[in-house]
Amino acid sequence: MTDAIKNWPRHERPRELLLEKGAEFVSDAGLLAIILRTGTKGKDAVRLGRELIGHFGGLKGLLKAGMRELEMVNGLGPAKIAQLLASIEIAKRQMREETIGKTIINGPSDVIDYLSITMSGLKEEVFKVIYLNNSNTIISAEILSKGTVNQSAVYPRDVIKKALELNATGVIFVHNHPSGNLRPSKNDIALNRKLSEACRTVDITPLDHFIIGPDGHASFKEQGLM
Repeated sequence: MTDAIKNWPRHERPRELLLEKGAEFVSDAGLLAIILRTGTKGKDAVRLGRELIGHFGGLKGLLKAGMRELEMVNGLGPAKIAQLLASIEIAKRQMREETIGKTIINGPSDVIDYLSITMSGLKEEVFKVIYLNNSNTIISAEILSKGTVNQSAVYPRDVIKKALELNATGVIFVHNHPSGNLRPSKNDIALNRKLSEACRTVDITPLDHFIIGPDGHASFKEQGLM
């Protein structure tokens, strides 16, 4: 039978270690153990945390997990899944807060980590626009459409109206492909052309258009489509 964490030496228990020395001294599995609170039959919370990290290939993979993926992990019931989903959502919202106000220095790819974490695990298509000011600072990230992304679902006037409200001078288009296929479809290319042309007529610069998949991303600019 697995020894309970409460029977471990005090300096090895994740919660006590965090409180006494700081969160940076606690392992990834230990931090997950604190969130999970308890383990399961024959498995303490730290071991369960290690298994989660192994199952999802690290914390970055875990941040992309949804309810269905978590339900497939042995030892996770509704309470633990709810605790993890709440923690994941807090992390995503914190990333969004960090992204708004970030200055793009090396190009739109500066925001790809945020986009990958927040969009790669989505089960439906979402179209998002990131708005930037003339200093290349992100001032907003707005979802324009959920469901099938096509020309009838995303309207140039909505993109431009929001840009004018925000006094934005640049935009980055983003949508996801839950299927994992990162190749732009004919509809994707047509929509991008339609939006880009509309933006340029009012001196708003389309900087890039990303497709986000479960395991990667594609850039229209890098493919010569912008």
